[in-house]
Amino acid sequence: MYLKTMWLHLLAQKGRLALLAGRVALGGIFMYAAYSKLHIAGRWHLGDYQILFAMTIHSYQMSMPTWLELWTARIVPWLELFLGALLIFGVGLRWASSAITSLLVVFMVLLARAAILGLEINCGCFGSSYVKPSTELLRDSGLLLLALCVTIGAFLTRHNQHSTA
Repeated sequence: MYLKTMWLHLLAQKGRLALLAGRVALGGIFMYAAYSKLHIAGRWHLGDYQILFAMTIHSYQMSMPTWLELWTARIVPWLELFLGALLIFGVGLRWASSAITSLLVVFMVLLARAAILGLEINCGCFGSSYVKPSTELLRDSGLLLLALCVTIGAFLTRHNQHSTA
């Protein structure tokens, strides 16, 4: 019985460390994505970043009204920054990891649409660096897998904490 308890404790410790590493990596990636949209060509663009990012959103040819493109461009970098920070600091893990997973799904749907349409655009994922939508879709697939693992881990860890208390 003692060996079984020790084995489960060791697995739980490794799981917590894996969850910590995953959430810090994913949070850091999302914070970097926000930074790359706000800090362009060596300067902070806090006053006009939304115009530059809205042009990227417009290139997806989704027939969105201009006000919605601007609103989306204004919100997304700060949402990425906020969610990334929550993951890194371990605050609201279930909510933050679920939101990041959802965002990645939306990003991937948009990238898949752009790839299917054969759009040669800057995806806008990490600022102004050019990456084809099909290439970024592969990268986002890995991020989605990581986000799913972090989300599942956040729910299981939370569940285990309640059941052992």
